[in-house]
Amino acid sequence: MTLKSTKATALLHTLRRYAGTVLARCTGALSRPSLKSRISLAQSDGTPLDKDTIGRWGEHLAARWLTRNGRKVLYHHFRAPRGGEVDIVARHGDTLTFCEVKTRTSTAWGRPGEAVNEQKKLLILRGAQAWLKLLHNPNIITRCDVIEVVLCDGELPNIQIIEGAFRLDN
Repeated sequence: MTLKSTKATALLHTLRRYAGTVLARCTGALSRPSLKSRISLAQSDGTPLDKDTIGRWGEHLAARWLTRNGRKVLYHHFRAPRGGEVDIVARHGDTLTFCEVKTRTSTAWGRPGEAVNEQKKLLILRGAQAWLKLLHNPNIITRCDVIEVVLCDGELPNIQIIEGAFRLDN
């Protein structure tokens, strides 16, 4: 009896342990937009999506776009120990690219890439240099790209990439 009880307890423990993970994955898959689907910027109850959710959607769509266009996504949300950050690290052929994703719901105030100011560039450069330091500063070609994602309600996502938006040796 003890053996059956132990097996049942172990099974129950395993199910409880992974049920949240499975539920989170299913919910995440349902709540992420597709490159080929029209976007709804409102929740099911009609309230508008918050800017963090829109930003996560933009980064998800940018990573999907990179993959579909021949790039290999290596890392998401790299945070350097001394304050640098890179949204997506990817490989484009022989080039290592450090991508900043900017998502907007309108272009009324300008293109999303225009929001990458000098301070943001310094954060990205610091993150890129920290990544290269982890690789022991290999002699490889690098590039900093800005990916603009525009999500308008009821429309397909509009994704543009600005390759070589700024130089790593700044």
